[in-house]
Order: sequence, then C-alpha cells, then structure tokens
Amino acid sequence: MVNGTPDKRKSFSSLGARVVTGVLYGLVLLGTIAFGGALGLALLLALFGGLALSELYRITRRERRTLAEFCGLAAVVAMPLAAVALGLPGILAVMTVLLVASLIWHVAFTNLRISDTAVVVFGALYIGFALAHLVLVRSLEDGVMLVLVLLVSVWASDVLAYFVGSLIGSHKLAPRISPNKSWEGFIAGLMGTVAVWLALPLVVDVAPRTEFLLVIGVAVAVAALTGDLFESRIKREVGVKDSGQLLPGHGGMLDRIDSLLLVSLVAYYALLAGGIR
Repeated sequence: MVNGTPDKRKSFSSLGARVVTGVLYGLVLLGTIAFGGALGLALLLALFGGLALSELYRITRRERRTLAEFCGLAAVVAMPLAAVALGLPGILAVMTVLLVASLIWHVAFTNLRISDTAVVVFGALYIGFALAHLVLVRSLEDGVMLVLVLLVSVWASDVLAYFVGSLIGSHKLAPRISPNKSWEGFIAGLMGTVAVWLALPLVVDVAPRTEFLLVIGVAVAVAALTGDLFESRIKREVGVKDSGQLLPGHGGMLDRIDSLLLVSLVAYYALLAGGIR
C-alpha cells in the first residue's frame, strides 16, 4: 500500500502485543512476589526455568535430542525449591547431583557425544543456577522489596533501551549479534537502572551506601545487557529469531528472562558485598 501503511499497522500490532504480554507477565510475577511467599516465588521460577531450558534444548539441539535432557530439566525445576529449603548449599547440591548423573549417563550410553552432555549441564547452570539466585535475594533482609527493586531496575533498563534506541539510536552496540541495539539505548537503560537502585533507601530499612548503590546499578545494567546479548548470540548461531512462541510480542520464555538470569547472580553477590544479609 501507499506510504507503507501495512508495515506501520504491523509495527503497532507487534508493539501492542508486546506491551500486553509484558504487563501480564509483570502482574503474575509481582503478584507472586507480594502474596506467594518464598515457596510461591520458587514454584513460579521453577516453571519459568523449565520452560526456558526446554526452549534452549530445542533450538540448540534440534537435530539430536536425548533423554539426558530430563536430568537438566529436573535440576532446573529443583534448584529454586532447594534454595527455599537450604539456601545456596541446596542449589549446589542439585548441581552436584546433575553433574554426577550426567557423567554416569554419558558413560552408560556410548552414542552420546560430549557436546550433548555439555549442553545438558551448561543449560541447567545457565538458567537454573542463575534463576535460583532470585530466591536467595528474597531471603535477604527486606528481601521482598529487594526482589521488586531488582525487577523494576531490569524492566527500566529494557524499556528505556527499547524506546530510546528506537527513537534516536544511531550508534550500533553489537551489530553482528543484535543489530537493533544501540549505545544510546544502553545509556538510557543504564541511567534508568542506576536511578532505581539509588532509590533503594526509600523502600528498605537498611541499604548499602550511595556510592555502592551506584556500583550495583551499573553492574546490574551491564549484566542485563550481557544476558540479552548472550541469548541473542545463541539464537544467531542456531539460526532462529526467537527461542519460542509462548509469549506474543516477546517470543519464548527464554527471550523474556534472558536479562534476569545474569542479573539475579550479580545482584545477589553485590548486595552481600554491600553488607546486606
């Protein structure tokens, strides 16, 4: 049509689906954090992690699937629950069982390649181990508010990077991995993330010093970008646009939580370093 009207309608439709899906996802997550307790959050993360890992296995090993993947999926589901029961030692215990089980499986079935076993173990580590740290963040003092601040900071980074990058982004950040990302978008997301963490003393009784909150904000913004780029690199390597089609406007579950994975790890240990227990 004249003036590219169909493209504009498609763009608005895609944006609308993205916004609606994002809002529903956010409401489910926030509602669980506020009213579901530690176990409710762990169960939701187990669901998210299992779906994301299933997508990862599907896109990276479409030509060769093995029963060993069930070991990885079981580990990812178990890790958030182990974090509720035993904390970090519980997560490490699940990872130990997964490693031992994978080695035994690899020895028992000689048709497996080392790449098969490596993907199974790495996928569980990448998704399950990282995501379970969000449960550990909740276990800290004022943990519910810390988790909320963490999520809001990631969403601020995503939203500001997306809109600012779309409007004025002209300097490509990583054109070979994610062509739509720009330095302008990243800087906007960075500023939003830092602002959210600097506001932490307003909602918790005990918070790290201002200069340390600044460091945490920067670290979280960089972690969010790295997690996003890492998943983009995986998809580019295997030749897919999205990890799945579960969430309209966002793709798959892994597409939705890719930034949150590394952020959960970084934020937890940064908060410990800042004196939060």
